[in-house]
Amino acid sequence: MVASIDIKGLRFSWRGRTSFSLAVPDLKVAAGEKLFLLGESGTGKSTLLSLICGITTPSEGRLVLDGTNLPDLSASARDRFRAEHIGVIFQMFNLLPYASPLENILLPLAFAPNRKARVANQRAEALRLTSALGLNETLVTSAGTTELSIGQQQRVAAARALIGGPKLIVADEPTSALDATSQAAFVDLLMTQAEAAGATLLMVSHDARLANRFDRHLDLADVAQATRGMA
Repeated sequence: MVASIDIKGLRFSWRGRTSFSLAVPDLKVAAGEKLFLLGESGTGKSTLLSLICGITTPSEGRLVLDGTNLPDLSASARDRFRAEHIGVIFQMFNLLPYASPLENILLPLAFAPNRKARVANQRAEALRLTSALGLNETLVTSAGTTELSIGQQQRVAAARALIGGPKLIVADEPTSALDATSQAAFVDLLMTQAEAAGATLLMVSHDARLANRFDRHLDLADVAQATRGMA
């Protein structure tokens, strides 16, 4: 069964020099769906993705992924759940500069025994993914990560998220550093690979031009209410 997201009555807040709160009354993502969330700066997109990934916890409400309510889990259990079930493509990619592209791709499997067990040959699977994403074997196995172009780093980050068949792929502004043609090509590749893995895809971006490539698109401002103010 692939992932589904069911959020109900979710609230999160923190206090500092500037207070911030986020409320998500209701959001559902069907299993296997490809959902695009259009999110401008200040609409709470990073906070929402952090909540969905179990990095932060809400003050109240339900956040169910694939039948598991994340707020019920301890911090360590959320970490294990995220490693096994969620592949994340970060906006800044978060690749390890001292590791090779291949080592970066294989890294999630070290923290997810069940995900690792689904990969009979780790090297072969990493190379299959990178080939599908337009990277050649020599670059993946021999180049240094810091030698890669932005577009190449982006594809390595996507392969890292996809390896081992996680049930949910979360992408946070993964195309922000690319031109329009490269953006469209990358999204098409990502969607093809997510569909091949039977994964649910949730992508947040400020670029509305990408929205029509997805099964459904929503404006984050219509889904979540973010409030900022002085503490």
